[in-house]
Amino acid sequence: MSLTASTGFDPSASSLSHEPSAKIAAEPWQWWRSQMPVTQNWAYLDHAAVAPLTAGGARAMVDFAAEASQQGDTVWPQWAAEVDGLRGDFADLLNCDTTEIALIPNTSFGINVVAEGLPWQPGDNIVIPGGEFPSNVFPWQNQKRHGVELRIVDTGADGQIDVGALRNAIDDRTRIVAASWVGYASGFRIDLPACVAAAHEAGALFFLDAIQGLGIFPLDLQQTPVDFLAADGHKWLLGPEGAGVAFIRKQHLELLACVPVGWNSVRAAHHFGQAHWDLKPDASRFEIGSHNMVGMRALRQSLSLFRQVAAVHGPWAIADRVLDLATTLDKKLREAGAITAVASSRDHRSGIVTFSLPGIVPNTIRKHAAENRVAVSCRGIGVRASIHAYNNESDIDRLVEVVQTLATKNRDSD
Repeated sequence: MSLTASTGFDPSASSLSHEPSAKIAAEPWQWWRSQMPVTQNWAYLDHAAVAPLTAGGARAMVDFAAEASQQGDTVWPQWAAEVDGLRGDFADLLNCDTTEIALIPNTSFGINVVAEGLPWQPGDNIVIPGGEFPSNVFPWQNQKRHGVELRIVDTGADGQIDVGALRNAIDDRTRIVAASWVGYASGFRIDLPACVAAAHEAGALFFLDAIQGLGIFPLDLQQTPVDFLAADGHKWLLGPEGAGVAFIRKQHLELLACVPVGWNSVRAAHHFGQAHWDLKPDASRFEIGSHNMVGMRALRQSLSLFRQVAAVHGPWAIADRVLDLATTLDKKLREAGAITAVASSRDHRSGIVTFSLPGIVPNTIRKHAAENRVAVSCRGIGVRASIHAYNNESDIDRLVEVVQTLATKNRDSD
């Protein structure tokens, strides 16, 4: 069944190339919403889990399938050009060199590139905050086999990371500090420049798990000298699963062993009959095999929305929109009787609002929300709503109505 037949939405009708820039200038969020087929069916507030695809991303996947079925790999050069284009787009987004970008299948892969590649010595240690997603725990924990200690720094009940406590955990044997930009359950956004500075002042490297912040919050890697970064595109970047990005600062490239390694890690990658060990001189050496062409192509289309809005309205426009919507959601949920857990300072907030309703288990709220076509998740202390720039107050009100209905039923049953 075609996308049009199954959803009633024709992705070709929303081609970015046909959209006048005046729409982006005058009504950027309504324009963005028009690029999101999911809005016809759901109040989608689950971007911290798996995001819906943009119309452009869906169209890219449909077009790829048609090309692959009708042309085979005769159009492979065009596909490869899209991959290179995505690498350049990420370099522009992060203000870094294209040689520092690797296109990877997921965040876990990117973390393992660093964790397995560093030249560990017995007695080294790694520092991470408490409450990290397992992807940013297990690869570091796995270095115990090399005699490396994992130190976990306690965080506040709301996920707050105290930079002083982080700094106190670092000593002269700390090789790297690894932290999430935004806590997956709490939504707490770290003071990234301060955390990087704390690591560097102590002579340690800094790794950023950027999956819950990339695309929403601007990051200039010339201004904030993160050493390594990884993120998948299937959350806030509105891409498909299996397509992501890693950043490896060029001066650290030779520090990392190329683990794992594959045919695409070397300069003469397509000279299959000559297996000559000559690693590529840039981060693409970690793109060890065939690319997820369809996923990368779709991610590039989705990423173009972010780049277009930022080009017209500035690098903080998307973040400000998301923070404003999250603040509105927090306020309305509390007015409806929910208990919310968000950072007190806007500087530490994100698009994630986690809440609970006294006397009602979180999964009941999530299930009732789904029945009313509102998408949320259960994480941490309760229900996690994660709001994006294309969402609007009608989406917020649909979730609030679910909460109000459950709160009323709970009171009436007492």
